[in-house]
Amino acid sequence: MGPHPSLFDECRVVRARGELDLTTAPGFAHDLEDVRQGGGRLFLIVDLSDVTFMDGSALDPLCAAWDDCRERRGWTRVVYARPCVSLVFRAGAVVDRFPRYASAQDAWRGVPADGWEERSTVTDRSA
Repeated sequence: MGPHPSLFDECRVVRARGELDLTTAPGFAHDLEDVRQGGGRLFLIVDLSDVTFMDGSALDPLCAAWDDCRERRGWTRVVYARPCVSLVFRAGAVVDRFPRYASAQDAWRGVPADGWEERSTVTDRSA
């Protein structure tokens, strides 16, 4: 239990797996909208660590979630490890909005994975 367990009541997690592209983006967008139902402050962690491919079709729903959470005095943070996800964020010019977090716990604590390219060779991938 963390120092502020009551804050977790305002935290939601959306996990995507496999390919996130034109055919799966509508379902992903629906999941992101579902967790944002209701009012009040919202912290959203989007876990893309099991995404094997991603194209730009995921950016609009992610940016909509980011805007909505920010308007509600919260945030949206993204967990990812694969270069394909990073490349889409760079190409879409949203890296500043979506810095990489290594885990949901790091995202919750606000600790981005700086210099992840150098450490990627020693990352435990046995999960």
